[in-house]
Amino acid sequence: MSKRDFYEILGVGKTASTDEIKKAYRKVAMQYHPDRNPGDKAAEEKFKEAAEAYEILSDADKKAQYDRYGHAGVSGQGRGGYSGGGGMNMEDIFSQFGDIFGEDLFGNFFGGGQQRGGRGQQRSRGVRGSNLRVKLKLTYEEIAKGVTKNIKVKKYVSCATCSGSGAKDKGSVQTCNACGGSGQVRRVQNTFLGQMQTVTTCPTCNGEGTTVTAKCTSCKGEGRVYGEETVSIDIPAGVQEGMQMNVGGKGNAGERGGSPGDLIILIEEEPHKELHREGLNVAYELHISFTDAAFGTQVEVPTIDGRAKIKIPAGTQSGKVFRLKGKGFPAVNSYEKGDQLIQVNIWTPQHLSSEEKAMLEKLSGSPNFKPHPDKNEKNFFDKIKDMFS
Repeated sequence: MSKRDFYEILGVGKTASTDEIKKAYRKVAMQYHPDRNPGDKAAEEKFKEAAEAYEILSDADKKAQYDRYGHAGVSGQGRGGYSGGGGMNMEDIFSQFGDIFGEDLFGNFFGGGQQRGGRGQQRSRGVRGSNLRVKLKLTYEEIAKGVTKNIKVKKYVSCATCSGSGAKDKGSVQTCNACGGSGQVRRVQNTFLGQMQTVTTCPTCNGEGTTVTAKCTSCKGEGRVYGEETVSIDIPAGVQEGMQMNVGGKGNAGERGGSPGDLIILIEEEPHKELHREGLNVAYELHISFTDAAFGTQVEVPTIDGRAKIKIPAGTQSGKVFRLKGKGFPAVNSYEKGDQLIQVNIWTPQHLSSEEKAMLEKLSGSPNFKPHPDKNEKNFFDKIKDMFS
């Protein structure tokens, strides 16, 4: 079954702001929340589906990839490693988006009453690291076959001295007195509708549940230091200039044990000396002599997969296009493959000896040397369309 459009799931348009997307997600999440629909599997799936939509549309980079390539552009990019709403873990949803549920909603549904699976005790740890962007140049051959690249990335890495905690030692980390370690501050108000409970992030520990009394001397309490990491990246066959790939958790390390950001790879194509890319097709200009065009010949041409021999029939005209089926680029996440298009250009000598001139003057009067274009031959503009269709 095909996946639903993320914008349709949340009921927003592509121009919706971050706040509008957030509000729309809360509305759908409230409607299908498991506490409001106990035992309703259909509602639970819609709840997960909405979480996946929000996961992608609330992130500017992932939203841009989705807008450009649809579901294929963001497949497998969820923080929980899921590739569809139905595969998302409920605990992941509450740990990642729990602050959205607990801002100003009735306690009976989002934060109050009996907690499911202990999620009321879950808290954020540290500050999430920022994303990093890296440009990666690939040759035509690498793009055609796919490749694994090991690149060195300069970034913030977790402090080895304190293991990312930011504390001098284990005894320098204490439970927050303000929230008792929960990372949340609850407030109950009596209204004419009954008791209303609100849950907010603890301002003392910023939702971490702990405070540091003595900072690590290596990282000055940040839990991270500036360093370098070698990251292995699997590039699928068929990527194109301008495409982006998201490598989860390989961006800057978070502060005080916070989750790391993502590494965003921007694909660039290294120009080829002889070939030119047009979508999935590869174009090549073949120059041959007048005699080879008249007598016919066999030539070797470069391709993105080595070299190939093609036969040039006698009487081939300049501008003729030959097609090598399946010798182009593969499509990402598809079995489709482009072709190689070879345009023949007949080389006209620019400097002739007196003997060559005399020979050609004798031939110029021959009827075979007068232009007789075949009416069935396609014109120049039709050939251009065929080359890149």
